[in-house]
Amino acid sequence: MKILKSKWMIAAGVMLAAAVFAAFTLGRGSQQQFFTSKVELGSIHDTVQATGTINAVTSVQVGSQVSGTISKLYADFNSKVKKGQVIAQIEPSLFQGAVLQAQADLQNALATEAASKAELLKAQAAAAQATADYQRNLALAKEGIISAQALDVSKAASDSDVAAVQSAQAQVKQATAQVAMKRAALTVAQTNLDHTIIRSPIDGTVVARSVDVGQTVAASLQAPTLFTIAQDLTRMQVDVSTDESDVGSIKVGQRVTFQVDAFPKQMFQGTVKQVRMNPTTVQNVVTYDTVVAFDNPEMKLFPGMTAYVTVPVADATNVTKVANAALRFKPDMKPDAMQALYQKYGTDLGAGGSGLSQKAGAAPQADLAVLWKVKADKSLEPVEVRTGITDHTYTAVAQVVKGDLKPGDQLATGTTTSNSMQKPSSAPGMGGTPRMGGR
Repeated sequence: MKILKSKWMIAAGVMLAAAVFAAFTLGRGSQQQFFTSKVELGSIHDTVQATGTINAVTSVQVGSQVSGTISKLYADFNSKVKKGQVIAQIEPSLFQGAVLQAQADLQNALATEAASKAELLKAQAAAAQATADYQRNLALAKEGIISAQALDVSKAASDSDVAAVQSAQAQVKQATAQVAMKRAALTVAQTNLDHTIIRSPIDGTVVARSVDVGQTVAASLQAPTLFTIAQDLTRMQVDVSTDESDVGSIKVGQRVTFQVDAFPKQMFQGTVKQVRMNPTTVQNVVTYDTVVAFDNPEMKLFPGMTAYVTVPVADATNVTKVANAALRFKPDMKPDAMQALYQKYGTDLGAGGSGLSQKAGAAPQADLAVLWKVKADKSLEPVEVRTGITDHTYTAVAQVVKGDLKPGDQLATGTTTSNSMQKPSSAPGMGGTPRMGGR
């Protein structure tokens, strides 16, 4: 009996110990812990970051105005060319034949013109003779020497010769017009022949060649591009696609920096030359082209390279700065409890408390925010601040509106419980997903 009683006592003791341990463990598991970020004193650099493409300031696409087969090439990729220099030639045989034919047609027209002029002189002489005969016959007819019929024949001959003169004059005009037409045709044929020789329109460097010897180019629909020539690769530009939300912060004359994949450790500098007002919309995203001019004396950078551009917008030194995660944090508590904290520390914020301060009856202000300071006893104290510039990791505190905030204070950025394995991704050096409020 004693043995049985002893066993029951031992079992009861074990159960009591287990209950105490479980209660202690559950109590610890329900305790809330905070991930924090320290308030710092430092500098903030607000920048606009975008990508762009490096291009020559002036690029000319050299084409052909005539169709034919490329017979010779005098320039290749990276060739240095001068204005007027021959860089290619199209097979000229057909065009030379057209010039010869046009020359022959012109000579034929000139001969026809000369013959028509001679015919005009001949007609004018005949008309003069017929007119003189008619005048003599008219005098003889008045004296009754010749018959009226002879006079009529003489007058008809005179009128016919005068009409022949007018016809010869018209033929001369027609022949002269034919000469002008044939001369114009010769000019066109000669121009086409001249266009078989492709010349560089500017001084520069050939950055693209689109044809080879033996290739046929057809200029009937549009002028084909044979070469692309960049005028000066020592002075280039970056065409940057700037988001519409950032374009208002960029001004002409601003100094910018950029990097390229070819030289990842080197920083290049340029100046904003132009912010073009022509928008580009792709999938409802509106961007504007910002032109950044820069010098390329060593010709390290090539057209077409991708540039990662940083435009400094504002700088603040020796300012109090806080992590952006602290601005987004919102404690997990009931509205009544949050309202009590607001009233306790005099922030006078609404019970909704979304992290942005909003006075009752007043319009919300985007630069007002609430930070939650973790005190020594692990309790939270709301601090209302006015924010300044941000580098998208830290934000400057422009003014402490309500509460007390100084460098070294710990600000809540996330929460967890003691038996939870989650950690906030926003806390420095930690991962996971905290419970945060939106800013």
